[in-house]
Formats: sequence, C-alpha cells, structure tokens
Amino acid sequence: MLQLAPSSTASVVALIICFVLVCVFEFANGFHDTANAVATVIYTRSLKPRTAVIWSGLMNLVGVLLGGISVAYALVELLPPDVLTPPNGNPAVPMLAALFGTALAWNLLTWWLGIPNSSSHCTIGALIGVAIGDSFLHARDLGHSVDWSQIWKVLRALAVSPVLGFILAGILYLLIRASVKLPALFTPPDQDDKPHPVVRCLLILTCTSVSFSHGSNDGQKSIGLIMLTIIGLLPASFAMNPGHPINRSELAGIAIEARPLIAQYDRFNFRQDALESVACLSNPSVPVTASVVRGDVYQILSGVQDVSANPAASGAERIQAKKLASRLRPSVEYAPMWVRILSALCLGIGTMVGYRRIVKTLGEGIGKQHLTPAQGAASELVGAGLIATAGYTGLPVSTTHIITSGVAGTMVAAGSGINARTLSKIALAWLTTLPVTIVVSACLFYIMA
Repeated sequence: MLQLAPSSTASVVALIICFVLVCVFEFANGFHDTANAVATVIYTRSLKPRTAVIWSGLMNLVGVLLGGISVAYALVELLPPDVLTPPNGNPAVPMLAALFGTALAWNLLTWWLGIPNSSSHCTIGALIGVAIGDSFLHARDLGHSVDWSQIWKVLRALAVSPVLGFILAGILYLLIRASVKLPALFTPPDQDDKPHPVVRCLLILTCTSVSFSHGSNDGQKSIGLIMLTIIGLLPASFAMNPGHPINRSELAGIAIEARPLIAQYDRFNFRQDALESVACLSNPSVPVTASVVRGDVYQILSGVQDVSANPAASGAERIQAKKLASRLRPSVEYAPMWVRILSALCLGIGTMVGYRRIVKTLGEGIGKQHLTPAQGAASELVGAGLIATAGYTGLPVSTTHIITSGVAGTMVAAGSGINARTLSKIALAWLTTLPVTIVVSACLFYIMA
C-alpha cells in the first residue's frame, strides 16, 4: 500500500508559486517560439494578427494533444533521480525555483531586446545547471548527478537542426523560384496591397503546419515541467500514473530482474542508490509512500539505462535493459489531458500578447531586404518538417533556431544578403544562453537546497 508523504505548508505554498511560474514561463515561450509560426502570415497581411494568433493557438493545442510525451520526459531525465524525486518524498522546491526562475528571466530579457531566442535552450541550460548544482551540493562526481549521454543527445539535436534548417530552406526556396512563376511570391509585402490569393493560402498552410509541429514538440516541454510541479504538490495523486496501475508485486519482479544487470554493468561504480531501490521495491513488507516508489523507479531506470549505454554489455543484455525500462516508464511518465490543455493555452495566450517584436525581427531584421512570401513559406515548411520529426522521435529542438536559420538560408539563396548586426545579436544570444542559464541555475539551486 502506498502512503502519502507529509508536506509542510511552506512547501505547498512554494510549489503553488512554482506552478504559477511554469505557466508564466510557457506564456513567455509564446513570445519567442510561437511567434515564429505567425510571423510570415502576419507580416504579409495574409491574416489579421488576432485571427492568426487564435488559429495558431488552436493548432498548437491540436499538436500538444496528438504529440505524445516523449520530448517532455527526454528533458525531465536530464535531472538526477534524487533531484527528480527526492528520496524523503518532500517537494523539490529548490529545483523548481532555480529552473523556472532562471529560464523565465533569460526568456524575458531576450524578448525585451527583440532577439529570437530559444525557450528550449533556456530550459535545457537550467536543467543541466540544477544537475551540476546537485553534484556540488553532495560532493559527487559530475558523472553521478549529470547524465551526459542524455545531455549530448539533446544538445546534438539542438545544434544540428538549425544547420539543416538553413541548408534545406535555401534549397527549397531555389526549387520554388525555379518551378513557380508567380511574381507575388518573390516580392516583399506592400502594406497598401492585399496579398495574392495563392500567396495567402500558402502562408496560412505554412503557419498551420509550424503551429501544429510546435505544439507537438515545444508544448511537450512545459508538460514535463508542469508534471514535476503537480507531483510535488499532490504526490499521492500524481506520483504514480493512475492510468497505468502497477502493484508492489509487479514492481518487485521487475526490480529483481534488473538487479544483476545493474550490479554487473555499473559504468561509474556508484549504482548503490539503484541497488538500494531494488531492495526496497523487492520487499513488499517495507511501507513506502508514492513519492518514494517513484524515486525508486527512477533510480532503477537510471541503472538500466547505464546498461543500455555500456559497450561491455552483450546485445541480449541491452535488449533486456530496454525492455525493463519500457515496462517501468509508463508508471511514472505520463500527462493528464488537463495538463496538455493548460500547456497549449499558455502558449497561445503568450503569442497573442507578445508576438510583435519577434515578427518584426524575422520580417525585416535578418536580411538586408525584407522577407518575401516564398522565403517565409520555404523556411516554415522546412521548419515544420524538422520540428514534427523531432517531436515524434523524442528529441527536443528549438522552433526559434530552426525558423530563424531557415529565413537566413533563404536570404542567402535569394542573394538578398544578411544583416550582420541582427544575426550577430541572435548568435550571441544563442552562444551565451547555455553557459548563463547553467551557471545561474546551478548557483540558485546550490544556495536554496
């Protein structure tokens, strides 16, 4: 029987504040990321701003609902198990405050400066910072608190996707220019003229595709963060997935099966925590809270993931480790429908309030000439494809990075030239986001924990 862990009034108040912060962060995400989806359709006057952002918000909602949760927990797993679910069952207030405070502050600063920066970048940097802060707090080797294999996997996706966006958008623009003979596609919008019907339909289509794919990827990131908060607030209700009931005897069987693998292929010789979790779960007579069970499951998941990544393990053992992980994950990795809807609503409302600064930067600031409909369509179609692909493979990528790089690629392909001043500001923000958010988040977590 799983028991409720007591939480102090101060912890509950702090978690409520964190819940508000994560909603505000996703609202700010709309300033940056979702604004990319409506930039072209608004800039060319294909849709009125209010209509565009409402439509984009609806498509984000559909994307969130249909996009799954693999990206959400790809980010969550950057945290070490004892931070993700503290062993004593108490809410992880320092982790949440450091994470949301850092990411939100950097997001708002770059938005105020009109720089298309990545909310994903902010979140990942803050998560890594918390993991590093935890390692210093407990005087551990960084390999214990930081899952570097997961971090490199996430960072590779962030680094490669803008390059692909730049190249593929440039190629697609050249193909459009060679095959479509419609002057309106290649002429910067005139504020006094209505857009050509074909141009309007094309850009509404690309806005729809980017909005949907954004919801299927970026919307998941806030889902993971919201879940961390509500699990801390109401562990008895949300620590374990109510839609995937698993009893102690089933957990015990999985834990016993995982024990020899974890013990034999311990990459860093610090899997004592995982082995203790195995012992706890495999002994049904030990009373535990839902939070403790969740923490034990994550310790075992971390242990079997080490086996999957260990070159010394045989193919059969790696397959066995992955099967064990797939049996455990549904019990702790899930998201209720209301969490998905809340994520989409925060994204959409943020877009409605703060889209103007980013729209102007994308339309007029990246190239030496203003954006044409064909350039906007090419960058958005490529962006939608890359983002959707990443969303369904569980890789978090940045809508901002991909769309901005795509616009730059079309400018180069068209011979329009690049505005070096604007791009240098964007590049500086991209380069400084990770180190700044890592350092600030690590310091905040270390001080508050």
